[in-house]
Amino acid sequence: MTAAPREETYRHLRSLTERFTPPTPLSSHVEISDGQILMTTVPAGRHGLAALRIERQLQPQLPPGIVATTSGDIEAADLGQLRRPDVLVLPEAAMDTDDAIDPKALLAAVEIVSPSNPENDYESKLRHYPRLGIPHYLIVDPRDGTCVHYWAITEKKGVPEYSARVPYAFGDEITISDWVIDTGELPRYDAAPR
Repeated sequence: MTAAPREETYRHLRSLTERFTPPTPLSSHVEISDGQILMTTVPAGRHGLAALRIERQLQPQLPPGIVATTSGDIEAADLGQLRRPDVLVLPEAAMDTDDAIDPKALLAAVEIVSPSNPENDYESKLRHYPRLGIPHYLIVDPRDGTCVHYWAITEKKGVPEYSARVPYAFGDEITISDWVIDTGELPRYDAAPR
């Protein structure tokens, strides 16, 4: 699909989403990807706790004017994408809008894998985030206590992709740019609460 029809389809889907009434407005949000509308639940329980702990770890390490947040949509109409990463790292000024955030403003995106839809993070977002220009992408998987950090966007056959990848296990410290995430503080889905 070329950019013009993709953007036209996206605009149509975006206008449809504005008429949606989610079953529970405070517990769901909308993403658009690959010409489809995706209704996703707002992270709760251990999923939301993992995102919150990552946000809290990152915030004191970031320089003035850079924030970590668990809220905000990113949008690239020309690529047909409306996404909501679990944790975003970006300049605070990029959030000073009523519109979705330009993904090119992001310094990093973190996704906490959902037990019901892991392919969204491991396949779809892994394919789309380098195309959106997001320099660092971290997948945190509480199902098995693993993480994967992707970075270094290059092009293969004219398509942006991450060329660097490092796997981690819960308990490891992950360095992204100049920031460190202690994965020992992250909850597993199948573990006893802590």
